[in-house]
Amino acid sequence: MCIRDSPLNFTKGEQSMSSKVFPTKNNLIATKKSLELAKLGYDLMDRKRNILIREIMTMSEKASTIQSEINTAYAKAYYALEQAQISIGNCSSFAECIPVDNGLHMTVRSVMGVELPQITLDERNRYFYYGLNSSSSLLDEAYINFEEVKKLTVQLAEIESNVMRLADAIKKTQKRTNALSNVMIPKFTSTVKFISDALDEKEREDFSRLKVIKRQKGK
Repeated sequence: MCIRDSPLNFTKGEQSMSSKVFPTKNNLIATKKSLELAKLGYDLMDRKRNILIREIMTMSEKASTIQSEINTAYAKAYYALEQAQISIGNCSSFAECIPVDNGLHMTVRSVMGVELPQITLDERNRYFYYGLNSSSSLLDEAYINFEEVKKLTVQLAEIESNVMRLADAIKKTQKRTNALSNVMIPKFTSTVKFISDALDEKEREDFSRLKVIKRQKGK
């Protein structure tokens, strides 16, 4: 009785696998190696996902703190500006004296292969670009607070951009992790079992065949 005619008790998945993988020792070794690589890949993806999740949680907490600081700085700045306008009138002419800030710079850091931009803003000397004789200390206070708002806004923009990048990377990593744990690892595990069972069955058949041959020779 040859192996393909034997009534092996395989599941439907294993039976369908038998039409794709021929049960040989070489295929068993190759499939076991693939299974080990899939498990290693899962461990790496799972570690990457956990690190990215910790990173995004830290950033989210920091973003919440900065947003609160921005709200406070805005409130102080607008209050000082309102008081300055009451004191000296329309302040739009003073605003036109302040030059555009071109001091933004960006570098990139990598977290588990995810590139995250780092934005820095050049520190400007505390210099008032308008005439002090025609202004007031309230306008100076508003200017200082709006400078603080600008600095905090840059920090918040960096964090929000990085959070979006991390969220996208986590989503992709989760898909790969799921594919390994739910598809590839079960597939290779099933294939290893199918080949092992088939080889064991063949070994039993060969042993039984040898016993029959010896018995016939002994007659």
